[in-house]
Amino acid sequence: MFVKLFSVNSPVFKCLKTLHSRSGRGLSCGAASFAPVSLKGRSCLTLKDFSSDEIKRLLWVSGDLKHRIKHEKQYLPLLQGKSIAMIFEKRSTRTRMSTETGFALLGGHPCFLTSQDIHLGVNESSADTARVLSGFCDIVLARVYSHSTLEELDNVASVPIINGLSDLYHPIQILADFLTLQEHYGSLSGLTVSWIGDGNNVLHSFMMTAAKLGVHLKIATPKGYEPERSVIQEAQKLCKEHGTQLVLTSDPMEAAHGSNVLVTDTWVSMGQEEEKKKRLKDFHGYQIKMKTGSVAKPDWTFLHCLPRKMEEVDDEVFYSSRSLVFTEAENRKWTIMGLMVSLLTDYTPQIPMPKF
Repeated sequence: MFVKLFSVNSPVFKCLKTLHSRSGRGLSCGAASFAPVSLKGRSCLTLKDFSSDEIKRLLWVSGDLKHRIKHEKQYLPLLQGKSIAMIFEKRSTRTRMSTETGFALLGGHPCFLTSQDIHLGVNESSADTARVLSGFCDIVLARVYSHSTLEELDNVASVPIINGLSDLYHPIQILADFLTLQEHYGSLSGLTVSWIGDGNNVLHSFMMTAAKLGVHLKIATPKGYEPERSVIQEAQKLCKEHGTQLVLTSDPMEAAHGSNVLVTDTWVSMGQEEEKKKRLKDFHGYQIKMKTGSVAKPDWTFLHCLPRKMEEVDDEVFYSSRSLVFTEAENRKWTIMGLMVSLLTDYTPQIPMPKF
């Protein structure tokens, strides 16, 4: 079934300079219409807590750093003399590498702490750990099982806390996704993103962000794997406020119809290994193929936060020119850099503020 989308209130979002993108299309810019935004001293547990203008500023800063450091070959020691504690209860290639290399590239010192180095709430309470790390570091990134752990850290810490992933949200992934789409399409407002897969933390973060950028969101999940009810309710409020549409269905082809972007993620997250057999059965028919894209818009693209499994998307799509997954992965570095710089400094990007 085709669903007609409502018009978006916000004007088209265009970035300022021509930045290199996989598609070869650039981003055009103009003057901004919103008030100056300062995020210094804030934590980032969920993009639910960030306004439209604040998210746009994070994307602007991230794109600026990418342009100046990668393309202009500038050295920007914006975090010189600062340190970050990186707490990882769950392993990750992209989150660790992007944060470590990004913080070091900006002149800071990253310190990686595994569950063997630090036992949150076991040998020491999370609250006491937050107090200790606040005396050692300028900022903490924590990749944890339970979102409540992040909230406990943030309640006590005197330094910003960044959610590197929790069971409820994955905000730093979504910043990378939207920077990737911004670079590829040249604008975000009016795009339709279709999520086909599990109602998980990455989807929750999409739902807390898309409407604020003028992006329509269509979601297909098997019955029993829908997003959290509270997240759906909040997303519906955001769509009403920003004039976008949210569609929920259990039919992948319905979700893909008329979409610009097809997105999926793992069907079996860390900690769900015992459910694998049942999940694979329940998600039958959800693999993204060229057939799925046949009902999307002619310029459709594909995103996946990685690592990817064959059952989620076939090789034909994953390695095609429509796939932006490796640019998306690289942008994890530029967006975490943009976030850390924004939370720790008063940095103002050198390219003019984009027009949205």
